[in-house]
Amino acid sequence: MIDLLLNLPVLQAAEGGDSTTNLIWTIAPIGLIIVVFYFLIIRPQNKKQKELQNMLGALKKGDKIVTIGGIYGTVTAVKEQSVVVKVDTDTTMEFTKNAVSQVLTDKDKEEGKSSGKKKSSN
Repeated sequence: MIDLLLNLPVLQAAEGGDSTTNLIWTIAPIGLIIVVFYFLIIRPQNKKQKELQNMLGALKKGDKIVTIGGIYGTVTAVKEQSVVVKVDTDTTMEFTKNAVSQVLTDKDKEEGKSSGKKKSSN
């Protein structure tokens, strides 16, 4: 059985089959798989990485952030590789820029406040 599969291209060529057509039908699925991987995996990952780099590059004093550890705070200073974050009235912490998960917008802040409130049932 294995000998038959290994010798299949030789048998097809001996029968007079067009070897160029066989080569195209062999390579086409591989090319299709590469294209699908690019659009479903590689391209979205690159886009997400670029957005993250833009967000980290745009950090400025006064931004409300969340770290990857879930710590909420306000940026008080931005350094080349790190940010100083005020987490309480007298407490500041220094994180690498890569530890910043997201920058909160006014919309994010309002959603956080509204989700913490209990709904009253009448």
